[in-house]
Amino acid sequence: MDIYVDSANLEEIKQAKELGLADGVTTNPTLIAKENKSFTDILHAICKEISGPVHAEPLSLEYDAILKESRELSKIAPNIVIKIPMFKEGLKAVRALKEEGIPTNVTLIFSPSQAILAAKAGADFVCPFLGRLDDYSHDGLALLEAIRTIYNNNPDLETQIIAASIRTPNHVVELSAMGIDILTIPSKVIGMMEKHPLTDAGVQQFLKDAENFK
Repeated sequence: MDIYVDSANLEEIKQAKELGLADGVTTNPTLIAKENKSFTDILHAICKEISGPVHAEPLSLEYDAILKESRELSKIAPNIVIKIPMFKEGLKAVRALKEEGIPTNVTLIFSPSQAILAAKAGADFVCPFLGRLDDYSHDGLALLEAIRTIYNNNPDLETQIIAASIRTPNHVVELSAMGIDILTIPSKVIGMMEKHPLTDAGVQQFLKDAENFK
């Protein structure tokens, strides 16, 4: 299982890397816009910091424009993966990019049928959104489990699953137990995973006991 950082902030990415939690990075236009820097400059900096896959999303939604942008993004670094939303024109672009040897990730997956279409189009990765489904009273973990089962039972579908929209440490535990290939985790959740009140109490007790040896 790999863990990616879901961020475009270089400092957050560096901190995750120090903990061994940056096998790759997922970005999107929203995350990059928060940095108030050039789109390509941010991607260049991330690719310089991270040797694993860096997922970057074209800004166009029309087939020819998606292909043009994707080709330009792929020139930034050899570890760039093109991240394309789930829709008809996007799937057509995924298929074309596959033929050109450019790796792709189909994002905004909210149903098993969408995951099947993305895999058949030739996507190297799919991004099902867990937390957003939960927000609408649907079982996000059930979606991930269904996709995992479909891909396991159809080995010709070589697409890897990237669980996205992870909101809690429990999501991380459940997805890990499920055998999901990759978890892309916001830095906030990484910080939550580290914490436990019993750990904090134990550290304080150790510090108190250590005073006896001074």
